[in-house]
Amino acid sequence: METKGRLAQAVEQNQKLATVLQETRRRVTELRSELENLTRPPNAYGIVLGVNEDGSVDVHSNGRKLRVSTSPELEGLLKLGQEVALNETSSVVLARSHSSTGEVVTLKETLESGRMIVSTRTGEERVVNTAEALKSHSPRQGDSLLIEPNTDMAVEVLPTFPMPDLVLEEIPQVTYADIGGLDAQIEKITDAVELPFLHPEVFAEHRLPYPKGILLYGPPGCGKTLIAKAVANSLATKMAMAGRKGEPRSYFLNVKGPELLNKYVGETERQIRQIFRQARDRSTEGWPVIVFFDEMESLFRMRGSGISSDMESTIVPQFLAEIDGVETLRNVIVVGASNREDLIDPAVLRPGRLDVKIRIDRPDSEAAADIFSRYLTTDLPIARTAVEQIGGGETEKAVRGMIEQVVADLYSTEPRNRFLELTYEGGDREILYFKDWISGAMIESVVRRAKYLAVKRYIAGAERGITAEDLIESAGEEFAEFEDLPSIGQPGSWAKPASRKGERIIFARNLARSTEGTAAPSVERVRPGQYL
Repeated sequence: METKGRLAQAVEQNQKLATVLQETRRRVTELRSELENLTRPPNAYGIVLGVNEDGSVDVHSNGRKLRVSTSPELEGLLKLGQEVALNETSSVVLARSHSSTGEVVTLKETLESGRMIVSTRTGEERVVNTAEALKSHSPRQGDSLLIEPNTDMAVEVLPTFPMPDLVLEEIPQVTYADIGGLDAQIEKITDAVELPFLHPEVFAEHRLPYPKGILLYGPPGCGKTLIAKAVANSLATKMAMAGRKGEPRSYFLNVKGPELLNKYVGETERQIRQIFRQARDRSTEGWPVIVFFDEMESLFRMRGSGISSDMESTIVPQFLAEIDGVETLRNVIVVGASNREDLIDPAVLRPGRLDVKIRIDRPDSEAAADIFSRYLTTDLPIARTAVEQIGGGETEKAVRGMIEQVVADLYSTEPRNRFLELTYEGGDREILYFKDWISGAMIESVVRRAKYLAVKRYIAGAERGITAEDLIESAGEEFAEFEDLPSIGQPGSWAKPASRKGERIIFARNLARSTEGTAAPSVERVRPGQYL
């Protein structure tokens, strides 16, 4: 029995040794394989330039053009422009997608045999081949393409509009009710923009085309941009109410002129083409598209003026080609805003391009009161003393009384409100008051300053709420910032937005400090209705 036990124990030990030996052999085999992989020559990468009938392929690798064989597993699968891996015998053993990095160019023209003429950022033109993956995308003129730099092969169409910040996908949350003192201008732009979209059959019956463009011009801060946003909102809402399917929708392409200026030749023109291309693409949905060019004079300055780098000699024709081009602008309205309309090229302003021109003037006293009522409302904290003394206990009446007081102070022609004395080339003089510089933006700033004064007073433990004195003091602070602004070196450029005379200004004298409390000098006033 003892002998049988020892024999069984020896058999068990032999089995364990056999198992360990097998595991050791397997591990040695794995290590030998890993060693071979580590000592194997590295694979080279290349780009497929062509696939031949005999199964071989032409590749570009390490600066050389080679004809190589392929692995049987890859036969019939390789495509032009694809990246492949080559083994030590220069055979294709692995296929990858095309390169994801390279040079960005612009497509100018498509040639036969899949070739294309492209333009680089420096303006140089090159002829490139087209990768197989790109042919199904049907690139169009002006598209941005990715070029594999070593093989001059276009491998990908990049997003056609790389400026998403220009597009407000949602309807701007600005309505006509948010704009005060511009009822007449709002009516004009409503007639010009909304009627053709709301009643297209009537316009078609009368063979009356809708306007291609609208120019809003006038002094800065008077509501030009607000009106453009309100148009997009109102147009989308009214079209939805008229029976258009889906949620109210419109597109507002907010193009700030200086953002498009680029030091590279042709780059600004390319971006203008992309803006109008996106407008056309989005207009196919049936909803209106408004292309808003803010600071329009910075882009479309008068050609040959000699006061810029002459970039406008190509930018202006590109804009004219887009607005007048063969591809008709349907459901697209171009709205431009400028406070120096005299600098815009006349070809841009002629009828048939910017058909409707609406001047946004500085508000008069009645319009100023209307604007104040948009920012100084009854739901704001109004001082109890103001409610009792001015409103007789009624908050709404107190707010109206406060607005009347501050408007009367702003539009007063007393000597303390004199600002500038302008001398014209013909010898005439003109006195400008603070009221000649009032704008909607300035009124908003006055109310905001008054709120700050009320908050500081309340934190310090005084009465809660806004008072009429806060508004009048804020108006004084607002205009005090203007005292040193007139440029005596270029008085004409600074004072022109407020002047009402057509002659050249040769001198501007600041009266804000020097004549306070004295009688106004005798000056020869301009005739009412004279053109500036």
